[in-house]
Amino acid sequence: MTPLQLFVLAVIFIPLGFALTNRLRADVAALLIAAVLATAQFLGFGVLGAPDSPEQTARALNGLSQPVVMTLFALFIVSRALEEVGVTRWIANRLLALGGTSEARLIILLTTATGMLSLLMNNLAAGALLLPSAIEVAHRTGISPSKLLIPVSFGSLLGGIATYFTTANIIVSDLLTVASPPQDALGVLDFTPVGGLMALAGIAYMAVIGRRLLPNHRGDTPQAAPTIDREAAYGLQARFWELTLPPESPFEERTIEALGLSKDEIICVWQRRQTLNVIEDGLIIRAGAVILFHVTAGRAGELGAKSSGSIIEVPVEALPARGLVLVEALPAPHMGAEGKTLKVLEFRAQTGYAALAVLREGKGITDTPDQTPLRLGDAVLLVGSLNQLRRLDRRPDFLLLKQLNQQGITSPRRAAFTLGITAAAIMGSVLGVPVYLAMLGTALAIILMGVLKMDDAYNAMEWNALFLIAGMYTASQAMVNTGVAAVIGQQVVQWVEPFGGLGLVAGAYLLSALLTQVMGGQVTAFVTGPITISAAIALNVSPQAVAIATAMGCSASFITPISHPVNLLVMGPGGYTMRDFAKVGIGLLVVCFVVLLVGMRLFWGL
Repeated sequence: MTPLQLFVLAVIFIPLGFALTNRLRADVAALLIAAVLATAQFLGFGVLGAPDSPEQTARALNGLSQPVVMTLFALFIVSRALEEVGVTRWIANRLLALGGTSEARLIILLTTATGMLSLLMNNLAAGALLLPSAIEVAHRTGISPSKLLIPVSFGSLLGGIATYFTTANIIVSDLLTVASPPQDALGVLDFTPVGGLMALAGIAYMAVIGRRLLPNHRGDTPQAAPTIDREAAYGLQARFWELTLPPESPFEERTIEALGLSKDEIICVWQRRQTLNVIEDGLIIRAGAVILFHVTAGRAGELGAKSSGSIIEVPVEALPARGLVLVEALPAPHMGAEGKTLKVLEFRAQTGYAALAVLREGKGITDTPDQTPLRLGDAVLLVGSLNQLRRLDRRPDFLLLKQLNQQGITSPRRAAFTLGITAAAIMGSVLGVPVYLAMLGTALAIILMGVLKMDDAYNAMEWNALFLIAGMYTASQAMVNTGVAAVIGQQVVQWVEPFGGLGLVAGAYLLSALLTQVMGGQVTAFVTGPITISAAIALNVSPQAVAIATAMGCSASFITPISHPVNLLVMGPGGYTMRDFAKVGIGLLVVCFVVLLVGMRLFWGL
């Protein structure tokens, strides 16, 4: 390789290395790569265009204007609209209603349901939509959540393989147009024959083999006491205690600070016909007050003696009689809660719900849970007013695992319009209308007709994904322009030439699948796409077929939880370890690989 080519590889892989070790966000790494390559082009190095052509520096911004970005921008809006009008929840509820109490049937239906939803929605959105329903089904049937949540995750990934409307699939289609020489982009239905076959095989694997490999964490818990299960799962040492203050108590007419009480200990105060779920600084305790604490037995005894009042333990089952309820909630993807604490979000002040613990990777965080920065996949155990539960359910930055909004379609007219215009956009794409144009028109119509407000459309965006794609597009440009992709592609050709086109397809899938486990599909598509497409051109094999195999490898996020956000989303509620994903996912990866080769032989003639 030339020094310039080695420079390009270093610029790309050093920031990505920092991202893989969590020292740098992936989207920041991508933008850093774009900035360094742009600077190199401005200084006269021919990384994005001809040498000594500073005007070519602007090509570093091309990623923001690519069809892939416009298509994803529109898809996020369409997905949110389908969710907003209740179409996706209605479909999910109908499918789940068929499951009954059969574990095998529920696993098949959950895998199928998320697969169907991810044909039209972002994979993560499909998984997030079904997650609360799956948890509720687990609580109702007594089946361990760990038996049902990996099927939700893997179902969304399998559905994504079979549709054009998956990020990696859109990316590789776009990369075909900037190859050397440029190739025809993929059509909306090009992924469906092979991808559909793989999805069906994947569902069959989960039904026959995968379900037997699923872990059974907390599976021996009694069905009748789901709230007690949650307390144990979160590792809570404290219990609920109710303190009744007698007249002339030392606590009477004094502030909680003067009494040495912590706001975090107090769950609720009943005094003078008032119910206080939000405990303010300077709260004065009145005569006859009843205070509900969440403390250890030792601390409860200390409070009883200090106040001269009577204190009794309150079982979890008795909370509803006091107007309180325990619920679990997850930070919703890309809605602003990730990386922030409940205290910063003013969660209790706005909802009246106090945090008891945070469950992360199967371990409970009980020490100051409201000051713990939240991650995707965390589950938070909350206690608060039963009357405010619906208000909590409507909060967009958290998903309640006990789903309240089960009514399905909220507005038949808006639902019919959204479904109709989405179907029209897909049909238009099949007939030759550019996908980005059809989907952008659909998104605008949804906003203009008032199905979704513009502010909600902005909130629907996965901005980190869009900037990640824009930055990595510049990296792919540099790999093609400097010949890095061609050089590596020629090496790949030498390895697979004895095996022909089917060997190249196999290599493209396995290379992408392997890198996806640690890099994620979006980044992997930009790294492997230019290489495998260049190899296909050199070997005179259909670049479109190889691009499809590459993209499908990028969706094979079955072995590690870090390979896709939907895996992280289910990790906390399911109590999974990294080993759990590998145990089920390796077999699924093998099945998809074998079916891919069969599909490529049947539908692409390789």
